[in-house]
Amino acid sequence: MSQLFKTRITDLFGIEHPLLCGGLMWLSDANYVAASVNAGGMGFITAKTFPDPEAFRAELQKCRELTGGKRFGVNLYLSMQPGSNEMLHKHVDIMLAEGVDLVETAGMPPQEFLGDLKSAGVIINHKVASIKHAKKAETLGVDAITIVGAECGGHPGLDLVGTMVQTAAAAQSLTIPYIVGGGIGHGSQVTAALAMGADAVVMGSRMTVSEEIWAHRAYKDKVVEASERDTRLIMSSFRNTYRAFDNEDARSVSKLENEGVTDYEEYRPYVAGIHQKEAYTSGDWNKGVLSLGQSAVFATEVKPVAGIFADILAEAKAAAERLDALRFPAAAAGRVA
Repeated sequence: MSQLFKTRITDLFGIEHPLLCGGLMWLSDANYVAASVNAGGMGFITAKTFPDPEAFRAELQKCRELTGGKRFGVNLYLSMQPGSNEMLHKHVDIMLAEGVDLVETAGMPPQEFLGDLKSAGVIINHKVASIKHAKKAETLGVDAITIVGAECGGHPGLDLVGTMVQTAAAAQSLTIPYIVGGGIGHGSQVTAALAMGADAVVMGSRMTVSEEIWAHRAYKDKVVEASERDTRLIMSSFRNTYRAFDNEDARSVSKLENEGVTDYEEYRPYVAGIHQKEAYTSGDWNKGVLSLGQSAVFATEVKPVAGIFADILAEAKAAAERLDALRFPAAAAGRVA
């Protein structure tokens, strides 16, 4: 579909549509990211998915080839755990050497990388879960902000403010371009987000049923079956709230929390990241805490990224046309006193 919306983000990122596919741990590889870019949006290869620096370099080169040289992004997740971000310094060096000039940072504020990224002319989009943290990131000098609401898979923050509130509140608080996510997977939501002041949307769970996502078909089929009720909030007792697929391991975590268990080692058999990768590989969706947001309700079919984008854009266009049809004739003509 031809371009429907022109926003500060479509201009800044150099993309056709205000549709972003956020970095998905283990899943955001060259094939998926290139498909997102080639469909007119933007995607981000997750650096920590490729702990081997040379494997990461090869993935960037593959994505460059698949996109025909078009811009694509890299996701840098900055953990609070001591020493866990050391590997990213090498990855950033490789990213810059390979000419990647767009990053999606998440987790901790990206101060330790800002100097190198800014010096290289990299566009920095930082992801947060609250307006307070968005305003802080703006003062650091990032170029754009992503704000996710309580409906999102993964880390929705501690306050659990919904996406609709976050979207409108951000327009009152920020001056730089901003993107919203959390429960977004239908085109009418794209139109609504833009109407409230956002410059783009970011999607994660909605896109896990993409053909280009390498995960096992059994996992994708389970997402297709999921409703907005098939997620569970866990790990809030550790002040690290996580929205996950409501599976056996997530329920085991809830049981430990309800029993007041505070020893993290008791949780490790369920929450260790490697279990997520194993679940995606095997299709055993009951294993591991698998990030899933409430937008799974919109993921009703496994199809290519381009097909999903086409559906969302058609829905967005229909929503915009509905608004035009609802406008009072005098208001539409500019004759309201």
